[in-house]
Amino acid sequence: MARPLDNSGKKLLESFARTSEEIFSLNEFEELLKSGKQIRIKYGVDVTSPFLHIGHAVNLWMMRELQELGHKVIFLIGDFTTQIGDPTGRGDTRPIIPREEIEKNAEEFIRQAKMVLHFDDPNLLEIRKNSEWFSEYSLSDFLKLLAMVTHARLISRDMFQRRIEKQEDIYMHEMIYPILQGYDSYVLGSDLTIIGSDQLFNEMLGRFYQQKLGQKSQVIITTKITPGIDGKAKQSKSLDNYIGLGHSSRDKFGRSMKIPDELIVDYLKIYTTVPMGEISRIEKKISSDPMKWKKFLAREILKRYHNEVDVKNEQEWFENTFSKKITPDDIPVLEVGESQWVAIDLVKKYFNKSKSNSELRRLFEQGAVSFNDRKISAFDEKINVVSEDVIKVGKRTWFKVRVEGK
Repeated sequence: MARPLDNSGKKLLESFARTSEEIFSLNEFEELLKSGKQIRIKYGVDVTSPFLHIGHAVNLWMMRELQELGHKVIFLIGDFTTQIGDPTGRGDTRPIIPREEIEKNAEEFIRQAKMVLHFDDPNLLEIRKNSEWFSEYSLSDFLKLLAMVTHARLISRDMFQRRIEKQEDIYMHEMIYPILQGYDSYVLGSDLTIIGSDQLFNEMLGRFYQQKLGQKSQVIITTKITPGIDGKAKQSKSLDNYIGLGHSSRDKFGRSMKIPDELIVDYLKIYTTVPMGEISRIEKKISSDPMKWKKFLAREILKRYHNEVDVKNEQEWFENTFSKKITPDDIPVLEVGESQWVAIDLVKKYFNKSKSNSELRRLFEQGAVSFNDRKISAFDEKINVVSEDVIKVGKRTWFKVRVEGK
């Protein structure tokens, strides 16, 4: 007779159902939970960019739940595979990243992951690098790995098919990337990996190599993905439509308030711990007061990463600034050496190349720039500034001028 799941296993499955898209396979996962063994959870990252957002954190929080039950996360830094570059989701070939940058990015990645995962207990987390095995891997052994998988299987990957349709190049190092990621699962003895659906092809190769090499196959859980805060594409640094773990509590609150009304429920389900029954009740009330529930959502997102004092302060700051139109006291200061400026040059100096001239001109044309509460629509207007003058750009950016010697 099959051993039943205990209460902790049932609660875990119920919790995971909230954020899981697919499980390969649920029966295997249940057997893992019933086995009583410490589950080894592979968490592999290529450190091309040290950047995590709350979408990535869905996977981390699921791993955290497993850590709370005594299971172990193997935090795999793909320092070797980062030199190749994962072609996932790209129509072009990734540039090669220098070793020094990889090391720096890995440190920042760990700093952000520490906001969720337990890193201080070696029984719950182990850090590995795949250069440990691939740097010394012989060509003959690698050829044996290649001999196990067909070209047809690799070329079936959706992104490669898109490139073929567009008559774009596919380089051989990109073709072998899934093989390297899959082999990582075998080396680590991975029992489970929790990933975004864009990594499914690679991790399925992990299952494939584990089977071929006589190891029990890892369970794969893919997680749900929502549109970003613009309500369109998924969260992305390049689109600036994300809530980053590295963002300050103020930025997290402000970005949460940009979420479209129709996404409030999805964000509550996937990015907070508000009980599902309560979310069902909230869903019926949103249309009558969406601002109230958006603030509620922002607070709940912040609670996972910051303390209660920060949560309270950021709501007060937001309400004072945007509802009561009070200029914040703690705005940054721009030191300048001259009093006479062309308006766009002063704003450009503050943003320090982070915004293009065309972006800045557009802000002026839209009436989004003001000088001591006076709107400036002409980007080439000449202005005289003195210390303590305040410039506002858009809805969320202020800076105060300090003229040297004045």
